[in-house]
Amino acid sequence: MKTLSKLITLTFIASVLLFTSDLKAQTTPANALRLSIGADAGLPTGNLRIGSNFVLGGTIRLHYGISDNFAVTLTSGADHFFSKTIPGTNFKYNSFGVIPIKAGIKEFFVPNIYFAAEAGIGIEQVDSGHANTKMILSPALGYADKHWDFGVRYENYSGQSDNYGFVALRLAYGFALFTK
Repeated sequence: MKTLSKLITLTFIASVLLFTSDLKAQTTPANALRLSIGADAGLPTGNLRIGSNFVLGGTIRLHYGISDNFAVTLTSGADHFFSKTIPGTNFKYNSFGVIPIKAGIKEFFVPNIYFAAEAGIGIEQVDSGHANTKMILSPALGYADKHWDFGVRYENYSGQSDNYGFVALRLAYGFALFTK
């Protein structure tokens, strides 16, 4: 829990510094379409900590530059929540996955440093076949250059009276699909 508190504090401080800066980055070219493919690894939060100890996933993200420092994004992929052993037994909780479908924004406030926010839905994939659809809200901070994107994000899933989330690191490789 101390690690999560430190991460939230660090994110808040970085956000304040980014919002108060007048520098603008040139990382997202206007009228350009980019694609990034990434791997995510994270730690569960909320109710999910009871039955899971690790999250691993992959994402594919389209970026369209509205201006040289602002882009809209469309993201999908898959996240898998690995299960813990049920206390006092040799059995594990059921592991499951979520397929996120999100739209969002990405703003570069200083060269190569960005704040992103996404919202969408997550479709749970479970062995029993019964899948819920959750609402997703996901803020992120990161560093991106012409090809590489390193970010940290919090992803919150809510719905059906079962809310959970995770904090994850993302490493992605990106490239231009077309430019103006």
